[in-house]
Amino acid sequence: MSAPLAPDFSLPATAGQTVSPSALRGRKVVLYFYPKDNTPGCTNETKDFGAHHAAFAAAGCDVFGISRDSIKSHENFKSKLELPFELISDADEVACEAYAVMKMKNMYGKQVRGVERSTFVIDAEGRIAREWRGVKVPGHAEEVLAFVQSL
Repeated sequence: MSAPLAPDFSLPATAGQTVSPSALRGRKVVLYFYPKDNTPGCTNETKDFGAHHAAFAAAGCDVFGISRDSIKSHENFKSKLELPFELISDADEVACEAYAVMKMKNMYGKQVRGVERSTFVIDAEGRIAREWRGVKVPGHAEEVLAFVQSL
């Protein structure tokens, strides 16, 4: 049985781009969903993907971070971290719903609905090759890179 096709979407990204997985067929793609720009875990995760960008590119893989933050917030975050890849704005939770990453979480004793830190690798045929949910940041980008290099 082959892997399911990655859900498609068309969303705005930094640098004036519009990103849709179907338009990236023929390349491997990492989509990592994160809760919020400029928070400690998200900053570390994004820095880690940035630090390994050349190795992802050498493996024929595009990397995109995706959260519900605005393009303006993303542009500032990208600039601050000097990111070599684009960030996708999913303000209306189109991709978040398609990839089922919205979860109820406890935040300071309150139930809040938020993005579960999750990463998806989409292969060159547009299928989900692997997914990680409830991601712990330390070592995650390296694990994703090793998987991409094995494809």
